[in-house]
Amino acid sequence: MDRTRPVLAVFAAAALAVSGITALSSAARAADADLARNGGFEAGLDSWTCSANSGTAVKSPVHGGSSALQATPAGNDYAQCAQTVTVQPNSQYALAGYVRGSYVYLGASGTGTTDVSTWTQSAPDWQQLTTGFRTGPSTTKVTIYTHGWYATGAYYADDISLTGPAGTVGQPPATPTGLAAGTVTSSSVALSWSAVTGATGYAIYRDGVKVQTASGTSATVSGLSASTSYSFQVTAVNDAGESAKSTAVTAKTSTGSGPGTGLPTHALVGYLHASFANGSGYTRLADVPDSWDVIDLAFGEPTSATSGDIRFNRCPVTECANVESDADFKAAVKAKQAAGKKVLISIGGANGQVQLTTTAARDTFVSSVSNIIDTYGLDGLDIDFEGHSLSLDASDTNFKSPTTPVVVNLISALKTLKARYGSKFVLSMAPETFFVQMGYQFYGTGKFGGQDPRCGAYLPVIYALRDDLTLLHVQDYNSGPIMGLDNQYHTMGGADFHIAMTDMLLTGFPVAGDTNNMFPALRPDQIAIGMPASVNAGNGYVAPAEVTKTLDCLTKKVSCGSYATHGSWPALRGLMTWSINWDRYSNGEFQKTFDGYFG
Repeated sequence: MDRTRPVLAVFAAAALAVSGITALSSAARAADADLARNGGFEAGLDSWTCSANSGTAVKSPVHGGSSALQATPAGNDYAQCAQTVTVQPNSQYALAGYVRGSYVYLGASGTGTTDVSTWTQSAPDWQQLTTGFRTGPSTTKVTIYTHGWYATGAYYADDISLTGPAGTVGQPPATPTGLAAGTVTSSSVALSWSAVTGATGYAIYRDGVKVQTASGTSATVSGLSASTSYSFQVTAVNDAGESAKSTAVTAKTSTGSGPGTGLPTHALVGYLHASFANGSGYTRLADVPDSWDVIDLAFGEPTSATSGDIRFNRCPVTECANVESDADFKAAVKAKQAAGKKVLISIGGANGQVQLTTTAARDTFVSSVSNIIDTYGLDGLDIDFEGHSLSLDASDTNFKSPTTPVVVNLISALKTLKARYGSKFVLSMAPETFFVQMGYQFYGTGKFGGQDPRCGAYLPVIYALRDDLTLLHVQDYNSGPIMGLDNQYHTMGGADFHIAMTDMLLTGFPVAGDTNNMFPALRPDQIAIGMPASVNAGNGYVAPAEVTKTLDCLTKKVSCGSYATHGSWPALRGLMTWSINWDRYSNGEFQKTFDGYFG
């Protein structure tokens, strides 16, 4: 997109504004009506759709009533909020609204004649924008919208009106009947219902909240908790609106402990510096305190970025003076396992770029990782791909059906390893927020190109392995600000960041703002929250009191602060930290916080 547009558009916009004033005076006849629905945003965003989930209703500032629209451009999205209105052909309409902010636009498209827009370069206080248009001979619908401009900050809009003769509006469909629950698993419920004449789609509600849409008469609602009862309803939708909700049907998910059985209800996960030493010092595996339930050996690294050949080289005595022998290390693995602990090999890390660009690299990955697991008698595998290991091709736009070789080959390799070792095989992942939660706003290069192709690149891997994944512990550290489901940016350093990021995983979210492309929620027993053990371990350290607030909010829905979670999850698996070594260096503060909370 051309960033010079606001400057080049000045004269055209001024002319449109003048014509809009003329249209307003000529079009506002006594029989005319305001056709914009919820133009004052008193009902939140009802009737409005905002790109990339960029908009929200706020209580201040407002022009009239009690609410207004706030929308925030980000990246290649300029925060357009729009609604489609039924109109009459060959008719004159006046569009008006109040705005605040820099480079705020108000316009209409699909008019059948000349689409119009008007804008203000700077409105520190509420400013009215007006324009007008005449519909074409066959036009029955137009789209009215507001938007901002790239990287110009939030804008506000309120009291938007479209004045003119009302179009012919049909009737919403009848209420669906025959809603029934079919196949039930520990994390999903299949639903079906009878077709409704005149419906163009259906909306599914879980416990009164709309969770997804469907074009046909069946859908599977996933991301549910095991052994939990849910109430479902469905509505029928067409251009005229939405029907009343159907009679509710209740279904209870089955019992399921998920993959990786043998973990305690609440687990403490930590990385052990096994192949290197740093300022935290080397810790022998046998000396790892008993509180640690999952020990990730850091790191297995490739011989080259694209070889797929993973090697686990234990720390040499020249670097780690107190390193144990191979025999003692293997004995320590067995002792930890006898005590009920899981010991995994973690692949990647900051210095271990892994790009499985070919099927040959995929097969080498499987064989070399298997060799490490078998040599040391390990319980499974942790994927800690960072940097440029995962990146999406420009044509790869659907996380549910990826086509990028490095993604497809990784999924295939992990499925092969899982099948080779069976149900007891522990599979965990430790992506950065950029590769997961950032997918709420951006996915890959984006529809206009230019975005970082790594945005959201872990989502297809997590989605494909969701039934095999034991633990997902996103690194809530070394991260920039990330937008949460409240459409606000959240920053490291306190409980708020961990709460917002974890709520996204447990609630699910639309990928790149597309509500028809939902990343489904994961089970709470699959989630551990990743935090640095100390100020030395990484950016984003939070004090023990903030860790406790995080757990209180997510498991009990108390101490949540300003962020409103979409539920509470007492079955949340636990915490992950980088690292066991750094925690021992800090007198076990992180371990003690976990033990004090979960006992």
